[in-house]
Amino acid sequence: MPPAINPGPPPAVQTTNLGSSFQITTQGRIGTFSHDEYVRKQIEMILFTNPGERPNRPTFGSGLLQFVFAPNSVELAATLQATLHAALEDELRDLARVEELEVTNEDAQLRILVAYIVLSTGSRRSDMFERSF
Repeated sequence: MPPAINPGPPPAVQTTNLGSSFQITTQGRIGTFSHDEYVRKQIEMILFTNPGERPNRPTFGSGLLQFVFAPNSVELAATLQATLHAALEDELRDLARVEELEVTNEDAQLRILVAYIVLSTGSRRSDMFERSF
């Protein structure tokens, strides 16, 4: 019997994160993101998507937009922070760990500061997400 051939280690798997809405670059290719930017885009989608809005993923999203016109109060801020934190933790459990979340609402501007760690790279990020109404 001939000796077994050792093929060596398997090739590294390289993943590519496509843009959230297929973007075409100036070179005519589909736009891609780094993994850290992909996680940032995921957070943005979770924050500004209402549950039931995405087909086949009825629980995806935070429901944040239903509170936009609610009277601003300490109770509302606490509710939003707890709701958003739970939604992010649920959807990002394999991608990132949320360390801090702060919600502010001034006039018609909603601001959400999210500090998190990208699990695969270990990088710490702090991003501001804004929406005007």
